[in-house]
Amino acid sequence: MPEPQQSVLDPGIINRVARIDLRARMVVEGYASGLHRSPYKGFSVEFAEHREYVPGDDLRYLDWKVFGKSDRYYIKQYEEETNLVCHLLVDVSGSMDFTTSEVTKHQYALTVGAALAYLVVKQHDAVGLVLFDDDVRSTLKPGGHRGQLRRVFTLLEEAAPSGDTAVGKVLARVADRVRRRGLVILISDLMGDVDEILAGLRRIRSRGHDVIVFHVLDPAERTFPFERMTLFEGLENHADLLADPKSLRTAYLAALEQFMAKLRAGCLAERIDLVEMETSTPLDVALSSYLAKRAAQARAGRGAR
Repeated sequence: MPEPQQSVLDPGIINRVARIDLRARMVVEGYASGLHRSPYKGFSVEFAEHREYVPGDDLRYLDWKVFGKSDRYYIKQYEEETNLVCHLLVDVSGSMDFTTSEVTKHQYALTVGAALAYLVVKQHDAVGLVLFDDDVRSTLKPGGHRGQLRRVFTLLEEAAPSGDTAVGKVLARVADRVRRRGLVILISDLMGDVDEILAGLRRIRSRGHDVIVFHVLDPAERTFPFERMTLFEGLENHADLLADPKSLRTAYLAALEQFMAKLRAGCLAERIDLVEMETSTPLDVALSSYLAKRAAQARAGRGAR
């Protein structure tokens, strides 16, 4: 369990990645206010909600009645002009509590989620949150209004790692619940059957969502560096195991490579961004590198049209 709120939303990390905006590479039902316009023209639109005016908004949509009552500028936001909706799916199962250093996968994943939520809201988009283990544990409906970030951070801070993992099952449930196309970001160690995970990801992609997977692992899970007789603590209701790691290393690394190869191939086939992260890598370095690459891809895609 992370300690104070600063452990989840590190101001230093935010300052270093804040200049890079998250971009959806594919056409979705809405774009960021002041940056893009809705691709839907000529259709009747339905009033959705008010939000505070920000520089760059179309002045035609100012609600002067609200201004007269509150002396503040608000924009009428319509269904076809609402922002990009980003759904953050964060794994808070028991396996995320593993670490061989000072930072657990759980803490690292929470910080990834907090930083991305900050960037999404910063560019006037909407962000929602799903916390899960073997089922959906808690949800926060997407929003880009004042106070949404505080709600996201509070839920992340209160989430203690526990329970089994069922990533594929949760992805299927989310795919059925989230109707409107947007951006779905999965943050997990992906402990589970790779075929079930890929089936869940395909289900989300079939709904037209853009998908990013942040695969978070501890360095020891990548290299299995253990030498002496070791007591491996069972997570997610598994028993502890005393074993000679030398006799396990070859089989473990072969199984891991097979898992990763299948995961990479499956994500590539579905045009899903797979971002492999180790908890030993400074988060600002990992995020900045990926987001800069994604932003470049988005610019290249727009130039090709």
